[in-house]
Amino acid sequence: MIDQRLLRTDLDAVKASLSRRQRPAILDEVDHAARLDARLLDIARERDEIRAKVNTISKEVGGLRRDGKVDEAEALQAQSKEHGGREKVLAAEHDEVSQALRDILLGIPNLPSDATPDGASDDDNPVVIGPINLLDDYPEHQRVPHWETADALGILDNERATKISGAMFTMQRGAGATLARALCQYGLDLNADAHEEMRVPSLVSTATLTATGQLPKFADDAYAIERDDLWASPTAEAPLTSIYAGETLDDTALPIRLMAHSSSYRREAGSAGRDTRGMLRAHEFDKVELMAYSTPEQAPDLLDDMVARSERAIAELELPYRVIEICTGDMGQSHHRTFDVEVYAPGADAWLEVSSVSWLGDYQARRAAIRLKRHDADGKPIKGTEFAHTLNGSALAVPRVWAAIIENCRNEDGSVTVPEVLDPYMRGITTIAPTA
Repeated sequence: MIDQRLLRTDLDAVKASLSRRQRPAILDEVDHAARLDARLLDIARERDEIRAKVNTISKEVGGLRRDGKVDEAEALQAQSKEHGGREKVLAAEHDEVSQALRDILLGIPNLPSDATPDGASDDDNPVVIGPINLLDDYPEHQRVPHWETADALGILDNERATKISGAMFTMQRGAGATLARALCQYGLDLNADAHEEMRVPSLVSTATLTATGQLPKFADDAYAIERDDLWASPTAEAPLTSIYAGETLDDTALPIRLMAHSSSYRREAGSAGRDTRGMLRAHEFDKVELMAYSTPEQAPDLLDDMVARSERAIAELELPYRVIEICTGDMGQSHHRTFDVEVYAPGADAWLEVSSVSWLGDYQARRAAIRLKRHDADGKPIKGTEFAHTLNGSALAVPRVWAAIIENCRNEDGSVTVPEVLDPYMRGITTIAPTA
C-alpha cells in the first residue's frame, strides 16, 4: 500500500501521481483516506490530552488524601472516571477508523514511476523493443490456430480435461506434455545463474495474498478453500513475496533473487467466453516466476535485468516477439513500473502476453512488513529501518509460449519442429508428428 504519511505531508502530490492512472474514483478514495487519517490524528491528540489530565488528577488526589481532604479527593476521582470513560470511547473509535482506513488503503493502487508513460488503455502502451523475428508475411500452414494443430497431433485433450475438472482446464498429452515440462525446466535453467530456485507451497494464506495485492481487490478471481482459510496460489509471486514477511533484511545481503516453478490457479471470473479454446486462457497453468528483494537504489537495474531475462527466453526460442512498456492507465494495481514481453501467434493472428515484469517499489513490502536495515560505509548499523523494494516477473509462462511454438513452428505437413534450445529436455523429440 502507499505510505500513509503522504496523506498528511504531500496529499496533492499523491493525487497528482494517481490521477495519471486515468480513474477519477481513485482520487475520491484518496480524499476519504486523508479524512480518516486526519480523524485518527484528532483522536490521538484528544486521547493524549485526557491521559495528561488523568495523570495530573491522580497526583492531586494523592496530595488531597494525604492532607485529609477526602471529599475533594473523591470529587476529583469522579472526574478521572469520566475522563477514563471518554478514553475508552476514543479507543473504540480509533480501532474503527483505523480499520476503515486500512481497508481503503488496501484498495488504492501504487504510485506510478515518473518514467512510466502516460496513457488510458493498452492501446497507449509503447513498443520499446522489436518487433523481432516477425515475418512480413506468414505462409498458410502457419496461419492454423494451435488448437487445431494440437488436436490433429493428439497433444492437447481439453475435452477430457473438462470432463475431469470443468470448463477452461487444459490437458497436454504425449509430446505436448513433454513440451510443457521442457519449457518449465528451460525457464529455470536460464535463470539459475542469478536466482535461487524455490519449491513454494501451492496453497497460501489470506495474509499472503493480501501482501501481494491480490486481496481484497481480486478475490473473485482466486480459488478459495474457505474451510481452512487458504487460497490456491494464483502465481508463485504470492508465496515468494511473503517468504520474508514480517522480517528485517540486512542491506548488505540485498538483492535477494529467487525463482520458482509452480502451477497457478485463476478463476478469471470476468473472462467467460474469451479465448477459451486451446491454451490461451485457462484456470490452471504452469509458470516460472522470478522475484527480487532490493534496496530502492538497486531496483532499476534489477528491473532491466529481469526484463532482459524474460526477453532472452523468447529470443532463444526464435519466436517473433516485442517488448512493450505498460502505460499508467493499463498498469496493475501494485505496479510502479511494468514491461511486458509479447509473442506473435500467426494462427491466432494476435500478440500474446507471455511475460510481465514489474517493479513494485515498497508497495508490497509495506503490506507484508518487509523492512531493510542499512549500514554506513564502515559497516555499522544506521538507526532505524525502511521498507524494502520488490520486483517480480514471469520468466516463462507455459500456455501461450506453448501455443506460439505450435503455430510458429508448424510445418507444411502439419508437424511441429521443436525449437533447438529445448532439445536437451525433450527426450530426443525434435519434431512432433501425428502418432500412428
